[in-house]
Amino acid sequence: MARCVLRQRSRIGGERGSWACALGVCFLVPAALASTSAHAAPLDDFFAVVGALTASDIATIAVLVGALAFAVVAALALIRLRDRTEAEAEGLRETAAALSLELERAEALLSMGGDRILIWEGSGKPPLITGTLPPVPGIPDERAGFLAFGTWLAPQSAAQLDRAIAMLRSRGETFALALTTQTGHGVDVLGRTGGGRALVRFRSLTSDRLALATLEEDHRVVMAQLEALQRILQAAPLPAWLRDGTGRLAWVNRAYAETLGSAPPVEVIREGGELFDARTREAVEAAHQKREDFRRRISTVANGIRRLFEVTDIAAGSWSGGLAIDRTSLDDAEQGIRRLVEFHARTLDQLAAGVAIFGQDQRLRSYNAAYRALFGLDSAFLDSSPTESAILDRLRATRRLPEQADFRNWKANLLSAYRATEAREQMWHLPDGQTLRVIANPHPQGGIIWIYENVSERLDLESRYNALIRVQRETLDNLSDAVAVFGSDGRLRLHNPPLATIWGLDPAALSDRPHVAKVFALCRQKHDDQAVWNQLMGAVAGLDETRASVSGRMSRADGTIVDYATVPLPDGQTMVTFVDVTDSVKVERALTERNEALEAADGLKNAFIQHVSYELRSPLTNIIGFTQLLAEEQIGPLNDKQREYAGYVLSSSDALLAIINDILDLATLDAGIMTLDLGEVDIGNAVRSTVNGVQDRVTKAGLSLDVRVPEGIGSFVADERRVRQILFNLLSNAIAFSPPGGRILISAERRPDEILFAVEDTGVGMPEAYVPAAFERFESRPSGPSRGGAGLGLPIVKSFVELHGGTVRIDSRPGEGTRVTVSLPVRPNTVAVAAE
Repeated sequence: MARCVLRQRSRIGGERGSWACALGVCFLVPAALASTSAHAAPLDDFFAVVGALTASDIATIAVLVGALAFAVVAALALIRLRDRTEAEAEGLRETAAALSLELERAEALLSMGGDRILIWEGSGKPPLITGTLPPVPGIPDERAGFLAFGTWLAPQSAAQLDRAIAMLRSRGETFALALTTQTGHGVDVLGRTGGGRALVRFRSLTSDRLALATLEEDHRVVMAQLEALQRILQAAPLPAWLRDGTGRLAWVNRAYAETLGSAPPVEVIREGGELFDARTREAVEAAHQKREDFRRRISTVANGIRRLFEVTDIAAGSWSGGLAIDRTSLDDAEQGIRRLVEFHARTLDQLAAGVAIFGQDQRLRSYNAAYRALFGLDSAFLDSSPTESAILDRLRATRRLPEQADFRNWKANLLSAYRATEAREQMWHLPDGQTLRVIANPHPQGGIIWIYENVSERLDLESRYNALIRVQRETLDNLSDAVAVFGSDGRLRLHNPPLATIWGLDPAALSDRPHVAKVFALCRQKHDDQAVWNQLMGAVAGLDETRASVSGRMSRADGTIVDYATVPLPDGQTMVTFVDVTDSVKVERALTERNEALEAADGLKNAFIQHVSYELRSPLTNIIGFTQLLAEEQIGPLNDKQREYAGYVLSSSDALLAIINDILDLATLDAGIMTLDLGEVDIGNAVRSTVNGVQDRVTKAGLSLDVRVPEGIGSFVADERRVRQILFNLLSNAIAFSPPGGRILISAERRPDEILFAVEDTGVGMPEAYVPAAFERFESRPSGPSRGGAGLGLPIVKSFVELHGGTVRIDSRPGEGTRVTVSLPVRPNTVAVAAE
């Protein structure tokens, strides 16, 4: 209507402009005439005046007259246009009044109908509300309260309505909801779109009239559906039936009657003709009693023919209905196809190459186990018949495809095989190093068969074979041993340069694959021993089926010593080797003589040590005994100086006896005759007895000794005497290298398979480079106030620990102290072990 008014105003404005133009012309023409004939004669002298006008005056008058005529014609046209415009405007006003009246009637009808409608015309504008709902408690009538859905709808209903309206306005998704107010009343909400607007209608469900109309409409629809369903079932070639609450047939279709015979359906119902036996009907009834649908394939005899039906029987209230699909032919075909498919599947699964069959729609139809394993695809995914494009995308995501700069074009080129008529072949080099030979073979019935052969192993074998041949060639060429390989025909197949060097042969004479007889004839010039060459000839070209190896040594006249040997090879080949062992034999002889001398010297050393130690031990025992008698003053009193000297003699004798005992232990270990007296060793008692043995020395040295042994640490299998000796030597070593005021810690720890003993001191420590030498015999380094010992304590410890099958470790830093950790097995595997 607004556009019509604007057009009318524009027309009126144009009309006014035309009238102004015409009036202007009317006033200008007389003025022009007056200006051109200001002194002209009266009107009767008009022609005289005209005759006096110039050409320019006449042109001006002609233009003015033409303009005047145009203005008059335009004015007449504008008058007619104005009349028509006024008539159109009057029609538009009448139309607007009619539309307004219709709008008022529609709003009145909406108000009377009990519906309220919300109309959205734009995304940022508030909705237009029209119509009213019947008075319902809890539903506000005012605009603001009604639009606040959360204030009168249940929270779940309000959230559901907000989401539905948002989707309606943004995406145009229609909806139909049955919501509940906070007072428990029902509201039917329907959302639709039209004319670019979103409309939402609210209708109260409390009206009985509405409920009745709904029921009538539902009844009409249900009856129509029932009639249509009965017609469909009558026309369907599938037996169908209905049973009443007593289980009797109430309705059957023509297919049901035809399956039983030629009787009409009414007669079949009257006679109670059953398609299935009593057992099947009882199974159906049992399923219905469990409120379950009956679905099963039933084999029955119908009209004298054995048939297989797929039966579906569903209960609805007290009535039930069923449908039977004849699957006899389909079952036969399915079984045949299933057997064929299983046969093909078993055949394909035996193949090492992956096979995938795709249909015309590019969906996977069949595959074998090698295909699934090759690409690591899930069986559930493959059984869903995915498209080849989807499979390629998944393989790309798992990096099972060749890396491509433009994957889209590569995939399009790959899928173009579906349009090809000839087989295609290409090589795929996968990121994991595998190489696949891919063959795309068009299927006769459409689609394509892909064959994926993993040739990685073959290519790898070829590469390794070629590399092996090259390595073999280079190895043979750089060996100092002469190698000659003769074929089954006795001709030289392979040789290396040392063959010509050792026997002084011309390399050119060996390049034309000479016979073994010729080769040996050339070699005989250096060593003419007929028996040796006959033996080698028999090993290479003889007819002995056992093909035994031959080996020996030649001492040539020029002083060269050559070892020879033959090795039978596959395919009747024989390898003959010649090794110049002249220098090796000389070195071997020298080493043998030296070793014999060393063994004799070592035997003399051990014998000397044992003899000397024994000879020293006997008089030393006497000295210690007599010194103890003197110190105890049993044969007479001693003055202080004598008592002091006797103490010095006794301590020195004890130290010398300990050294002699250590030397004897080492000699026993070197002789390999020391054995362990294994038994259960109480760990706590062993540590405490050892600590008691050195307590006087600890006190005299001004040291503190801490013992950390957990309660109930238990026992383990070992030689108790050697374990105490190990701990005694470790504590003695810590006392010797600890300054006055130092601290010594001895601890024991039990682990599942080992027992750990640790002795830690705060002494001077030792450099890291000296740690390995600490276990060497007679290795002692004075440090600080200590002058060191004989250097046998730690070697004895290491030998006894290794004899038990354990280990010993030293951790030491100069100025921080030393920690020695001994690990002994809970149960040694060897009863007696010789120390190395």
